[in-house]
Amino acid sequence: MSQLIGVLGPEGTFSEKAAKRFSPGAEIRYFRDFEEVIAAVEEGAVEAGVVPLENSLEGSVGQTLDALLRRKVEISGEINLQVRHCLLGRGEAGGVKVILSHPQALAQCRGYLKRRFPEAELRTTGSTSHAAKLAGEFSEMAAIADAETAERYGLSVIERDVQDSDQNVTRFVVVGREAPAPTGRDKTSLALYLERAEPGALWEVLGEFAKRRINLTRIESRPSKRALGDYYFFIDLEGHATDPPVAEALARIRERAAVTKVLGSYPRTD
Repeated sequence: MSQLIGVLGPEGTFSEKAAKRFSPGAEIRYFRDFEEVIAAVEEGAVEAGVVPLENSLEGSVGQTLDALLRRKVEISGEINLQVRHCLLGRGEAGGVKVILSHPQALAQCRGYLKRRFPEAELRTTGSTSHAAKLAGEFSEMAAIADAETAERYGLSVIERDVQDSDQNVTRFVVVGREAPAPTGRDKTSLALYLERAEPGALWEVLGEFAKRRINLTRIESRPSKRALGDYYFFIDLEGHATDPPVAEALARIRERAAVTKVLGSYPRTD
């Protein structure tokens, strides 16, 4: 029986593409945003969800981070997908007056849009495929989306590779309800909240990893939404949460941090 995976819809999103790469025979169910995908996993409506976590050009996806922090789910895998955007539409480039896409896609093509369509109106949509669906209604509209989406919505590829860098990669994560077993080549993602912003507090927490020679591959802050200057810290590190050095570090950190949430330990792709 095929796995049921939730992704951002409608048909043709990069999330769907990542999900099919992860599980080629999966049954896909579409949702309106990343929060809904992760909520569906928590509630058991789908077995897993595939959502974007970060992009090499535009950084982390805030909605995904916020949902992972609130929901009782586990990151169980990751997929790195090279993203190649195209300008799709019914007409020619010279007739384009409105360009639609997901905010992340528009941001990844910011330079191109400013250079080629300085007068065009930019409108955000819930997904790249939703943009393509809307662009099919009017010849003066175009969408930034995947080339494969064009045929699905009766559009032509007006221009290819319109992203601002050829090194445009989005890291998607697979979200489930159970943590996978250690493989010996794992990554752990966690969120920390230091309630008292004492001098050196973050340095002391990070030192627990350094003294055990645990390699950190990503660290960033995100507003807690409680007060200005108040942050959560999101960290990726090499190793599984059950590996003795990582488990020891986490135990020590829990003594110092107000919140220490392991978002998941999963096989790494790099």
